[in-house]
Amino acid sequence: MPYKEVFDAMPINQMLGITLLEQGPGYGRIQLSITDTTPTGIGGSVNGGILATMADMVMLVTVFSGLQDNETPAGTAELNISYLRQAHGKKIIATGHEVKRGRQLAVIDVDITDEKERLCAKARATYAFRA
Repeated sequence: MPYKEVFDAMPINQMLGITLLEQGPGYGRIQLSITDTTPTGIGGSVNGGILATMADMVMLVTVFSGLQDNETPAGTAELNISYLRQAHGKKIIATGHEVKRGRQLAVIDVDITDEKERLCAKARATYAFRA
């Protein structure tokens, strides 16, 4: 089954309205489609926890785009996020780029933008592999 189908079928992604847009070597891009049930924050912006979830999810898409046979996934090791502006609109995009991949860790930079392509948040996530 293609990874997009697996990703889009995940219950958390379906509940939040997150879908996979693109995936390539060391790259991933997902979209949050805003609905009446999307958790909100100040002034009707997207809740910060949802943005952090997007950062974690696009990190997975990015890491799994290059998963090798000798790599056993172990989970998120660290996630840091800086909120730069409120995220408003009908869709929010998270884009991940692999910075470095080693034997036990992969580091991914994430940009989260609104539909006007304004940067709303930056994150750095570290994913662990079993040794």
